[in-house]
Amino acid sequence: MIEVKKKEGETIGNLIRRFSQKIKESGVLMRARSNKFKNRPLSDLNKKKIAIIRINRKKRLEYLKKLGKIE
Repeated sequence: MIEVKKKEGETIGNLIRRFSQKIKESGVLMRARSNKFKNRPLSDLNKKKIAIIRINRKKRLEYLKKLGKIE
């Protein structure tokens, strides 16, 4: 955790500026931003659903090829 204590005679603006610089130097903000878009791993049920969709799509494609509708 990052702490910045106010010095004597220091303005609030300077205190905030020092705090932001400490945050940037520590890399906390960059880690938080990178974790923002991380994907969670798929559950087993979702993996099975995706596999079933893929199998059905493949069967449909083979069926249409057999009929001569697609090449």
